[in-house]
Amino acid sequence: MITKFEKQFGELLGGGLDRLPHAMLLIGAEGLGKAVFVENLAHLLLCESPIGYAACGKCQACHWLAGSNHPDFRHIRPDADEEDEEGGREKTRKRGPGIIRIDQIRELESFVFVGSHRMGRRVVPLTEAEAMNGAAANSLLKILEEPPASVYFILTSSRQRFLLPTIRSRCRILPFAAPETAAAKEVLAHAGLAQTDERFLHLAGGVPLRVLKWKESGLLRPLQVLIETLSAPSSDPISLATRWDALLKSEPALSLEHLVEEVQRWLFDLAQERMAGRIRYHVAWPRPKAAGDGLDPITLVSAWQELMQFRGSARHPLNQLLFLEDMAAHLLRALRPVPA
Repeated sequence: MITKFEKQFGELLGGGLDRLPHAMLLIGAEGLGKAVFVENLAHLLLCESPIGYAACGKCQACHWLAGSNHPDFRHIRPDADEEDEEGGREKTRKRGPGIIRIDQIRELESFVFVGSHRMGRRVVPLTEAEAMNGAAANSLLKILEEPPASVYFILTSSRQRFLLPTIRSRCRILPFAAPETAAAKEVLAHAGLAQTDERFLHLAGGVPLRVLKWKESGLLRPLQVLIETLSAPSSDPISLATRWDALLKSEPALSLEHLVEEVQRWLFDLAQERMAGRIRYHVAWPRPKAAGDGLDPITLVSAWQELMQFRGSARHPLNQLLFLEDMAAHLLRALRPVPA
């Protein structure tokens, strides 16, 4: 597995493990192998008999990691709860998946600032770091300011722009890029996907593993239906929002985040076609029916930027239908032709 990430491992480990940064941030789209890289790096750091830059897989530490019970390993993931502003557990309420709460970070303090069980390194992978709420992010920042020498934080993010700039500045950033198109198509073909499914490759930003994940989770069909609602949208935001709401309820694999992301991709392609005569995400899909009909690219880009705020709250909207109606109104305003 080291050879698969030879470039990234070379950048990190060129100076040896002793010079490895204590806070790393792996960035890139979903499906680029960041989780596999973190797993391999964590095993290497905790292995007691490494072979070169690979874990031995045989020592006590490796066996503990394989059993998910290593005492010097803490994996932080998004939780399904979101705390109140004071961080009180008694006021916690369900708000949907995808939140890293402040108490998850506070629990790290005893782990980070107390000695290692094995008198060696300690490793803290933090998956989807952008999912930290404000209090959690500030709490982590305090730890990152003066981390003990033997503790390594490995953050991953597919939406790093949502991270605090101060957290990004404390980390060594390691980017992950999509493979060449030919190689990506080969991956899809090897996995048994039909040629018709290759059109989702551009939709996924050229990341084949993301398409495979969509396939496995049953997301390809709802994405296709969603694109059809965008290709010929209703002129009434309430009607369009109702169609989206029904789609979300009938297709469990389709989340509100998926929907907002696809609307953004649609707006991006409309704007890029108007400005540059080409599209990026819907290359193998029918040409957007609204494109070329007097749309204002500046208005389209503004709508795309406005939807960034929708993505920030898509994990836990107060009212899904009202959320969709507001988003549909933003979209339809951007699709109005500019008066001649």
